[in-house]
Amino acid sequence: MARPDKAAAVAEIKQQFADSHAALLTEYRGLTVAQLKELRVALGESASYAVVKNTLTAIAAKEAGVEGLDDLLSGPTAIAFVSGEISDAAKALRDFAKANPQLVIKGGYFDGSLLAAEDVTKLADLESREVLLAKAAGAMKGGLYKAAYVVQAPLVKNIRTIDALREKRQGEEAA
Repeated sequence: MARPDKAAAVAEIKQQFADSHAALLTEYRGLTVAQLKELRVALGESASYAVVKNTLTAIAAKEAGVEGLDDLLSGPTAIAFVSGEISDAAKALRDFAKANPQLVIKGGYFDGSLLAAEDVTKLADLESREVLLAKAAGAMKGGLYKAAYVVQAPLVKNIRTIDALREKRQGEEAA
């Protein structure tokens, strides 16, 4: 029978997997408590950062339906459970790892698939959701403007032709 404290820890980790839409795994060996606190502040509202036991995490992940994390669960492990934008959390981890080389990004889990450390770096390089939406809106607006111009151009040309003919007639009648 499992000890109640371990069962409670598994249930808590399982709930964190269920509540978040991504999990980014790191190795924190060599970081001080103050540095871990700084990392938690850097992650902000987009993620919660927790040091976990590998065996309990493996059990909780299986119970939560998260498969394939076993290879990443070696050595001292901490997980950023992402509830906000994954790119924001990945950027915070990447930037912190640049300043503190002891933090190693192992990989993660997002949208039903495993992420390698390189994938997390690619996510960190993405622009924010708002910027990407603004770019998409600008591209659509440009396309709509071009379409409106194509539709409107023959009408404008016809109006100019009619105005030119009207002016020519008025000039002929006046002469």
